Formats: sequence, structure tokens, C-alpha cells
Amino acid sequence: MIKFAFFGSSDFSICVLEALKTSGFLPSAVVTTPDMPKGRGLVMTPTPVKSWAIVNSIPVLDPAKLDSTFIEKLMTHDCQTFIVASYGKIIPEKVLDGAPKHVLNVHPSLLPKYRGASPIQSAIHDDTKDTGVTIIRLDKEMDHGPIVAAEKAHFDEWPTYEEAEERLGEAGGALLAKILPDWVDGAATETEQDHSQATFTKKVVKEDGLLDPIDILPDAETGRAYAAFRKIQAYHSWPVAYFFVEKNGKKIRIKITSAAWKDGKLTIEKVIPEGRKEMFYRDFSAQ
Repeated sequence: MIKFAFFGSSDFSICVLEALKTSGFLPSAVVTTPDMPKGRGLVMTPTPVKSWAIVNSIPVLDPAKLDSTFIEKLMTHDCQTFIVASYGKIIPEKVLDGAPKHVLNVHPSLLPKYRGASPIQSAIHDDTKDTGVTIIRLDKEMDHGPIVAAEKAHFDEWPTYEEAEERLGEAGGALLAKILPDWVDGAATETEQDHSQATFTKKVVKEDGLLDPIDILPDAETGRAYAAFRKIQAYHSWPVAYFFVEKNGKKIRIKITSAAWKDGKLTIEKVIPEGRKEMFYRDFSAQ
């Protein structure tokens, strides 16, 4: 049995974990970020990975800092290697050095393209339909380590971020399951990334979701309308694409929750007007 610790926090992490589980691999320990306040009531909420680990009876570590105390606790699980998939924090060298068989990272792009925090959102935003997943050996620089395995993925049409995340996460987990035995046995090969070809993504902020109302009109120019559609799909999970309208002398923010692209036209299907529940856009427009 291969003993590994899994570092992750997001829904992408869950997709990787489920694919590993399907192939017969379960982590000996899960490392995730601490519970955070969420919702209007600011209820302390665990990460999806912590909830998954509890359901699967796997020990959880959710330290605020990856310090010496954390490392001591992690070492008690006697793991051969560590796996990282959307953990959300920089992992210091002293933690990387604690894995006898080094650390693998599952990244949802074809590295060295789209290094950084938002590879899926960036691929959708840029209309990069030929993308994929890469497994690298983690080093001290961001998404910089040598490639252990990679698999291409093509999107004919852009789904929402969540759907793209699920597809790439499952692919990454399945690919990881294939190479993990060889990795632990020392039989896996590595290929240095072509760092001259590296591109970088940025952390998504709320303002990235802002749309120009002109771009979502029925007669909008095709190029701008298609760019707006990709923005809607890319930021569907967060911050959710939005625009502003004037209603009764008041500026109101409208979130777009569902849209379609067909025959060169953008159709807004559902929205959430500020202070109201989700509704069909045609009903909102008729008011």
C-alpha cells in the first residue's frame, strides 16, 4: 500500500481525490486550510476536502501555519510522498523536504502555460480550448518543477468553470493514479519544463466579473459578445459575472448565473438582481 499525504482545499481537490479513490488509492492523511466563516451568519465552515476526509475516515490536519509543530504531526503518518492539488497556500521547503519520495503537484493546465492561481479561468477567458493537466515534482518556485506526466484535454464549447474544473480534476486524478506506483518505486521519469515558454495567471478578484451592458445586448458585436460569454463561464463559481442597470433612479447590480452561446449569439438565461432571488432574464427585462 502506498502511503501519501494529500494537500488540498477546493472542489478541484475533491475531483482528484475521488479519481484516486476509484483507482484504489486513499491518503493516509489530508492537509487542508482552516475552517472559515461563510454566509450571512458567518458560520465556521470546513473546506470541501476536510468534509470529504471526515466522510472517508481519514485523519485531517488543518493548520493555520505549516510550522515545525505541523511537520511533527505530519511525520507521524509515515508517508512516502505528498500530493498537492489546489491547496491554496505556498508550501515551504522544510515541508517539501519532509517527503521521502518528494512532492507531486496536480495542475490544471499544460505547463509551462498558465502557471499560478487561476489556470482554468484563464484558459476559458483566453479561449484556449486545447488545455489539459500536468503532474510535476514540486519545487520551491511556483508551478516550476519538472514534469512527471501530462494529458491533453480539448473543449469544443466552453462549459461553466465548475464543469471544466470537474473534468480536469478527474483527468488529473486518473493520471496521478497511473504514475503513482512508478513514482514511489523510483521508476518515473522527469522532464524539465521549457521555462522560456512560461505564462502566468493572476488571482481572480471581484472586479474581474464586471461586464459592459453593451456586450450582452442581443445585437452586440460578435467578438465582444463572445468575450462576455467566456467571462460568464470563467467566473461562474466566483465572483460571478455581473453588470449594472438603472432602475427607478437606482444603480442595481445584476449577477448572471446562466448563459448560452449559439450561432454567434449570446443569450442571457438567468440572473440574480441585487436583493432578489434568481429569475429568468426575460422576466427581469420585462419589468
